[in-house]
Amino acid sequence: MTPYERILPRYAPATRSTVDSRARFIVQTYNHLFGAIALFTLIEIGLFTSGLAPVIAAGMLGTSWLLVLGGFVLVSWLASRAAHTAQSRAVQYVALAGFVAAEAIVFVPLLVIAQARAPGALQSASLVTFVGFAALTAIAFKTRKDFSFLGGFLRWGGIVALLLIAGGAIFGFSLGTFFSVAMVGFAGAAILYDTSNVIREFPEDRPVAAALQLFASVALMFWYVLRLFIASRD
Repeated sequence: MTPYERILPRYAPATRSTVDSRARFIVQTYNHLFGAIALFTLIEIGLFTSGLAPVIAAGMLGTSWLLVLGGFVLVSWLASRAAHTAQSRAVQYVALAGFVAAEAIVFVPLLVIAQARAPGALQSASLVTFVGFAALTAIAFKTRKDFSFLGGFLRWGGIVALLLIAGGAIFGFSLGTFFSVAMVGFAGAAILYDTSNVIREFPEDRPVAAALQLFASVALMFWYVLRLFIASRD
């Protein structure tokens, strides 16, 4: 039995063609994910080396965070919809690239703060996020457990998190360390859910959409891990 046969659902007898096509889809998904992470990194390097990052950070910190959050949610929804529904692979790539670019811009203020207040936090947060993602991915692949039951929790948890973030922006209260810890756990659950979907459910002609979903979960974990490292240095 091959490794790919082991990760397919036990109740679904796998022919060789089924195993091979699913294996290709999984490889393509993670190749696209690593490409998205590389693009995110290159955009951030470009923004910081060009001197644009402090300007962007000042502009974003000087405006309502609700506008920033609303714009990002809109871009995320449009990109996800295009990646899931567009027939053209080129349109799917544009959607993924647009989402990565939006994430990179939203991250700029936090990265500027980390650079000023907590030298070394960026590297530490990157390492912790990578280890966490690798461990959760290994759990999903090794156990072959169906984590689709997390879907309801993620939907309701996401709504509650957005309401809390919006409330904090409107009324000026800080969500604090416990919220960041909870969001790291939320992102971990999202990674398990997304990985399970990649293994079992995702249409095999949508590796770009699958990569976008995984990238969003990894970015969410990185954001709140980095916030924890910054808070620990204050």
